[in-house]
Amino acid sequence: MPNPIDYTQIDYSQWTRRQIVFRDFVLLLIRLLARVQVEGAENIPATAPFVLAPNHIHMLDLPVIFAYLPRRTVVFAADKWQKNPLFDRLLSFFGDAIYVHRGAPDRKALGLAVDVLKAGGVLGLAPEGTRSRTGGLQQGRTGVVYLANRGCVPILPVVAFGQEKAFACWLRLRRVPITVRFGPLVQLPPGKYRTPDLDAHTDLLMMALARMLPPQYRGVYADRFAGEGE
Repeated sequence: MPNPIDYTQIDYSQWTRRQIVFRDFVLLLIRLLARVQVEGAENIPATAPFVLAPNHIHMLDLPVIFAYLPRRTVVFAADKWQKNPLFDRLLSFFGDAIYVHRGAPDRKALGLAVDVLKAGGVLGLAPEGTRSRTGGLQQGRTGVVYLANRGCVPILPVVAFGQEKAFACWLRLRRVPITVRFGPLVQLPPGKYRTPDLDAHTDLLMMALARMLPPQYRGVYADRFAGEGE
């Protein structure tokens, strides 16, 4: 199904009343069920556009990160989620979604994503492409760097961990400890990127995410930290 929204006409500096009410409700719920430590919030641009690049380890990643992100965000999501009314509605409360077809370049979706950035918005896209089944980082894909380069915007890396233990804690009637950590902006050199450039800068982005994570969450990048004494 096509994305019916004109993303160039959205005022990304404003939340709708419905979004404000829902976000406040989610924050209240999270505070009741979790002990969240937020770090690096000062790294979030107040008004400038950027690509948000989170790790992805659990179904609770989205509400946990977005509840503490004070920017209306459009999420780049696989088109299979468009058929899930709960997920689609959840995204509409935090911002909106651009659904992309997997398996082949979706030029229309890529164009819409660039429209969001050119209009001053925030685009959310997990650089791993899919949820990690182990909790550790997977090999990064080039989509985040490609879109940041096309939109001429920086990348804001963010990691969240602890939420994967939520259900086990709740079964014991305990609040789950969660950390949300926003890193410094990753500024990409200007110019039209070719495949080697995309690969190199994706590797730099993934290493930035890995540095923000405890060793047990670094996944395929863990070996790169050997000898650092962590």
